[in-house]
This record gives sequence, structure tokens and C-alpha cells, in this order.
Amino acid sequence: MAFSLNARTRLLVIAPHPDDESIATGELIQQVRQLGGEVRILLLTNGDNNPWPQRWVERRLRIGADDRRRWGERRRNEVGHALTQLGVDVSALQAAGWPDMGVTDLLRADLKASIAVILAALDAARPNLVAMPALGDHHPDHSAAHVITRLALEQWQGPAPERLAYLVHGREDHVTGRVKLDSSVGVHANKLAALACHRSQMALSGKRMRRMADRAERYLQVRGSGAVAPTPVLPWQPSAALQSWLHLMVVDGQGERSWPWRQAPLVRDGQGRYVLHAFDDKAPGPAFAKLYMNLPSPWIFDRWGWCEL
Repeated sequence: MAFSLNARTRLLVIAPHPDDESIATGELIQQVRQLGGEVRILLLTNGDNNPWPQRWVERRLRIGADDRRRWGERRRNEVGHALTQLGVDVSALQAAGWPDMGVTDLLRADLKASIAVILAALDAARPNLVAMPALGDHHPDHSAAHVITRLALEQWQGPAPERLAYLVHGREDHVTGRVKLDSSVGVHANKLAALACHRSQMALSGKRMRRMADRAERYLQVRGSGAVAPTPVLPWQPSAALQSWLHLMVVDGQGERSWPWRQAPLVRDGQGRYVLHAFDDKAPGPAFAKLYMNLPSPWIFDRWGWCEL
């Protein structure tokens, strides 16, 4: 492990939804607190767009706007109980109130404002360690949160913190594993007790959530951004049958650009790979691309997701 935890550690956890802080960083939070360090949590959404657990718990079929708002308040309160279990005062929680299942749309609509929220949290916490969702997480809120956080960190005027990326949704061996947090039986048991504070989610999905929380906490250390390749190669090879439905989005320090796949500035290289043509590699900070299908679907997870250029 290239970083160390001590009494001077100031940890900022970026959590897209209630329960992410416990599932992904419950042991890290405890270890920082036990050593006398500080912990702050930025909760991006209240997890209010979560109808099936709400239908199950409240025995209702129809979920209106007021019902969703009330459910989100309940979930946000559960985060407070979980943090208390982990040894963190509720005052350390900052809730951004972003739309659940809408972080990517928020990024597209107003990237500058989204980055400003993360910058304000960085100014308030002055962290030397940041834990954020992994870019390869299959949940679109998580991966978009990674993009916004990385861009904010590049703009932040404070000292550069260590950066860890955690995975909640997806295959762990594909995204994380470079840093494994050492733990103990007591710390792990208390993490599960914190998870149990999220009663609204445990009622319907307790077994699945406990399985995710039972994994050892592994992180990918995120390095500072290097130079973007002048002709970035994309990792996707979408079939011709899907191309008319697909869109490509590129996000960097200059903003967001989107195209239908067949109108995107793409060329094929000698190996048949798709390469962004005339891409501005002088833009500051990291750059990311996302392939997506702009159609409504009951499936919430990304099929293609993001890549870093």
C-alpha cells in the first residue's frame, strides 16, 4: 500500500447513493477514525429513484413525486445512522441532492455546475485522501461521479490528495485489487452493522448487499492525469446493427461533446479499431469517452460505459 493512514488523514468519500459509503468504504472510514483522522462524506443523491424496495416496504404499487421525496429523506437519514455506527458524526455528511439515476444527465446538462459541487466539498474537507467510485462501475451514477470527481480534482487549488477508486457494481477483478485494505474481524462486523442501518434497502436486497459488503475492501489507486493521446483509440467495436442507435460522448476539462455514433469524428486504424479523429489533446486534465444507447430501458446498468482516453 503506497499510502498510509494516520492521525493526519483527512478522508473525503464520494458516495453516489445511500449505502455506498458502508458497502465500499465502511472499513476504511473506521480505520481513519480509530487513528484520529477526519472523515467527511459527500452524498451525491438521496437514492429516491428506487421504486421496487419502496413498493415492497410500503406495500404500495404507485410511487408519486411526494412518495419518492419522502423515500429519499428516509434513505438519507439512514446514512446518518450508518455513519454514527462507523464512528463519524452526522455533521460530516454533506448531501448534494442530485437526481438519482440522473448523474450522467446532470453531467451533460451542466458539467461546470457539477464540478463546482465537488470543488466546494474539497474546499470544505481539505482532504489528503479521496475515495471515489470506479470509472468501470456498471452503475451509470457511479461512473459519471468518477468523471466529475476526476475533473474537479484537476481544477482544485489545494494540495493534491491520494485518490482511491472503489467498485460496487461489476466484476471486481476487472477494476480493483491493486490496494487491499487490511482489516480485522471487529472492524468488518461493525461495517456490517452499519450496513444494517440501511433498513429500507436490506428489507428486499439484504442478501445481495451483505454479499457485496463481505468482499475485502480493494481499491484502485488513481494517478494524476497524463497526456491524452493525440489519436485516442476507443475500446468498443459495436455491431453495424446497433450503430444507428448509439451515441458517443467525450468529456474533458473543456466540457462535454456528444454525437450519434455514425456522425462522431471517428476513423479506423490499420487494426480496424475506432480512433477519435481531430481530438483536442491540449485540453487540461483527463479526458473520458462514453458509448451509450439513448433509449429507455428497464436495465439500469451500462452495457459499454466509459473509458479514459
